[in-house]
Amino acid sequence: MEQMKVVLNDDEMPTQWYNIQADLPTPMSPPLHPGTGQPVGPDDLAPIFPMNLIEQEVSQQRWIDIPEEVLAKYLIWRPTPLCRARNFEKLLDAPVKIYYKNEGYSPAGSHKPNTAIPQAYYNKISGIKRIATETGAGQWGSALSMACQMFGLECRVFMVKVSYEQKPYRRLMMKTWGAECIASPSTLTEAGRQVLAEHPDSPGSLGIAISEAVEDAVTHDNSRYSLGSVLNHVLMHQTIIGLEAKKQLEKLGVYPDVVLGCAGGGSNLGGIALPFVCDKIHGKNVTTIAAEPTSCPTLTRGPFAYDFGDLAKKTPLLPMYTLGHDYVPAPIHAGGLRYHGMAPIISHLVKEGLMEARAYNQLDTFDAGVKWARSEGFIPAPETNHVIAAVVEEARRAKEEGKEKVILFNWSGHGLVDLAAYDAFFEGKLLPYELPEEEIQRALKATNGFPRP
Repeated sequence: MEQMKVVLNDDEMPTQWYNIQADLPTPMSPPLHPGTGQPVGPDDLAPIFPMNLIEQEVSQQRWIDIPEEVLAKYLIWRPTPLCRARNFEKLLDAPVKIYYKNEGYSPAGSHKPNTAIPQAYYNKISGIKRIATETGAGQWGSALSMACQMFGLECRVFMVKVSYEQKPYRRLMMKTWGAECIASPSTLTEAGRQVLAEHPDSPGSLGIAISEAVEDAVTHDNSRYSLGSVLNHVLMHQTIIGLEAKKQLEKLGVYPDVVLGCAGGGSNLGGIALPFVCDKIHGKNVTTIAAEPTSCPTLTRGPFAYDFGDLAKKTPLLPMYTLGHDYVPAPIHAGGLRYHGMAPIISHLVKEGLMEARAYNQLDTFDAGVKWARSEGFIPAPETNHVIAAVVEEARRAKEEGKEKVILFNWSGHGLVDLAAYDAFFEGKLLPYELPEEEIQRALKATNGFPRP
């Protein structure tokens, strides 16, 4: 019988995270303090994050040990399977071998617990009692709710309003795990009240929700803020995905030609891709690809600039591809990809030519997701559909070129609580939305006056 999946033993799970900052040929530009224009220091971040996470954020150390308490929680579902998508290969009829890392295997149904658990742990041992955060589609909010429950922390989640309404089961997951979920923009914060005063019907955005969560964290005692993507330490925590995948592929005697992930803030993409980008830096011939929405084409059309991570300008200025901190995206169903900026690490890799970026419209992504579900069985999250669309494109290219390829991608989460999005697709209610050019010009104006990386 042909081997269809590789499952590592518990004792084969990686015990360290990989920090790509140690291997970058060109150093990343530092985040800047918006008031002074100088690189931010640990004291600037201390009101927002515990010091142990700040240390990881700026670390240049290649390998960071995973604490035993975190490993114990990871073992609830990790290592995750590496699977061969044989039926999807047959459907595509192309000279490709397709492997995927099934991160939908986690209790929260996505890759997000890979960083939620360590973030909750590091806050707990720092004496923090409460965490505030934001969430787009609800994947991050549900993962952090679960992690906070595991470590006895209170959790408040500001969920982008359009997703709060589209995805009621995500907020019910958060409630089940003991968290409080608030539709953003809300009346609980000054940032939310300002948005509602100008735009009472605002669908919300991750930029707005971040502003509310940061404000909430700094105005409550023994409270800190937690982010589910974008930041260096978050992507580092996620590298357990790619590190496991490398071990699993080695057991098969296989190495990928192409590694792909969907891209919103950059965490699941970084998780699968960064260990392979390291190989590329050291001479391996491997291509890594970010798949993003045409409605929020941060990497493919946004400028590379210093910009805020939120609407209310409460974060440091980050060097990244951005659509402008005041950008409010179209209410597509892939809520986890509706963010105006991109992780500085991912942005740096794209800028330096170490990673490619492609954009896909939501009709093509749902078409790819349905094909996947009807061949492989698993129903993907709308975000995951974007990388599946990229896999379809790669297979088509391989067929046109008559060239065999090994494809690895991150199946970042299941879509079992996103079925309303599939219903909208089947009913013909979704549109192939592309961001108008005037929005790109607005993004350029939004970053005028900021330093250039």
